[in-house]
Amino acid sequence: MIAVGIDLGGTKIEAQIFDADWTRVAQRRIDTPRDYPGLVAAMADQIAWAGAQGGPRLPVGIAAAGLVNPATGLALTANLAATGHPFPADIAATAGRRVTYVNDCRALTLSEAIFGAARSLSPAVGLILGTGIGGGVAVEGRLVEGPATLGGEFGHFAIAAAPVVAHGLPIVTCGCGRPGCTETLIAGPGLERLTRHLTGQTLTAPAITAEWRDDPDLIRVRAVWGELVAEMLKTIVFVIDPACIVIGGGMSRAPGLTDDLTEALRAIQLPGFAVPDIRIAQGGDASGARGAAYAAWQDEHHG
Repeated sequence: MIAVGIDLGGTKIEAQIFDADWTRVAQRRIDTPRDYPGLVAAMADQIAWAGAQGGPRLPVGIAAAGLVNPATGLALTANLAATGHPFPADIAATAGRRVTYVNDCRALTLSEAIFGAARSLSPAVGLILGTGIGGGVAVEGRLVEGPATLGGEFGHFAIAAAPVVAHGLPIVTCGCGRPGCTETLIAGPGLERLTRHLTGQTLTAPAITAEWRDDPDLIRVRAVWGELVAEMLKTIVFVIDPACIVIGGGMSRAPGLTDDLTEALRAIQLPGFAVPDIRIAQGGDASGARGAAYAAWQDEHHG
């Protein structure tokens, strides 16, 4: 056994142990507590379980939604009872060992760059299209991280003006407090909001994507949504110039998504210039934990 990855979500905490081939060989899932002391204790319990299976010296990585302010060590999370607390430090102190704490979108990016759809491609961008939008950047198998650790918060780009004006779209205040973030019309709830605005229908995101190649009203929704996503991708391309963009999250299951987004991006790319490969994440439910485990292994062996 080589490393432990813990996927921490709003409803479950899943510890996964990986062997030297980075195959998952053991896993344990528990419910996510709603209070902070219980959350810290549950994380320490999962680390203790992993230590009992694979030995106490295995590196431990944690993939979790939200951010940790590097200046203060305090967490900012939407779906965990950890905001305002020194969460990684408290986990390490309670577990009695070092941990590597990685944003879940960055963890998926690393996993896909090393083991998955972006393997051997650099730079690689991971992009989660789910309840929110986030991602990360990997270059030559390592995450690119700056002093504020905010690289990859693509969902908080300002939404592109051209499609907003062309289609009379609303400017919506994001959960972050700013008006007009990209995820307000692109993420799952944003797609539902977009559909209500364009068609008057109240549908779930899965119901929309299941029918948006056949239903005339939803075909228009698909086209407008594709324009908005393409504008976000164009910004990513102009800043990072990735060889590959790997898409994960619930929206990645939409039929024909990579072809649709490739076509939409080509339509607005500078004439004559290539667009990156757009692929679907391969790692499934192991990708975040595996990415966190690999990040911990990198920390242990390469600093």
